[in-house]
Amino acid sequence: MSDTMNIEDYLAKGGVLSAPNNVPARYRGELMRMMSSFVDSELAASAGFASSINFAPAIKERIAASRITLEKADHAERVLNIMGDFGTDKRRYQTQYDWAARVPRDSDLGTTRKEGDMRVSVFHYPIISWTDAVVMNVLQGLATGVLMTEFTRISYAPLAEVFREIAPRETRHMQLGLEGLTSIVRTDADREEAAASIAYWRPRVAAGFGDPQSGRFEILARFGLRHSPNSALLSRWRSECSAILTPLGL
Repeated sequence: MSDTMNIEDYLAKGGVLSAPNNVPARYRGELMRMMSSFVDSELAASAGFASSINFAPAIKERIAASRITLEKADHAERVLNIMGDFGTDKRRYQTQYDWAARVPRDSDLGTTRKEGDMRVSVFHYPIISWTDAVVMNVLQGLATGVLMTEFTRISYAPLAEVFREIAPRETRHMQLGLEGLTSIVRTDADREEAAASIAYWRPRVAAGFGDPQSGRFEILARFGLRHSPNSALLSRWRSECSAILTPLGL
């Protein structure tokens, strides 16, 4: 108990851990939960973008969607390798769910997650068109960028390093989406379609930030796994959305 408390004090003061064998049990549980959510979300995102490749209107767009599909799967593998250091059966893990499965379009899952499947709820909803895929990519890409400011500073050093490698590519995914959205909204009809898609995805992406009043933040902050509460991250995402969408008339 004394050793565990000493480690927790160390983490609370900004310390980092570098290997599974010196990780306290509660810390391990929270770290695994965080990694599972990321891996499941990236695998589900990859599957979702794979299904949207054939929506692409031209070769350039097909390449962009294919790149996102590939790289999100790669990001999932990188974090799953860290989970493997903690004893996770990697082969079994990545095949345990149908990552392409989606709920009906009009569903409203809020912040809930399906039992066992730790993907963020937004990745349970279907993409129905190229405009829909582009809008979802931009809004969720901005959310991922906000969350990366947390992930790249977590106190488990090997995972933080992986996130620092991943972060620029996740940013590029959002930028590819923004390029696509800028091209889409050149006519009033296309802008209306994009606006309808934004109205659909905006609350669903927002739900991915979790309960603004979540009591788990204090625990995660004490472990060095979080630095900003959900409400602050959500507020930042909303500001970034406005900064990007307003110039496009959206």
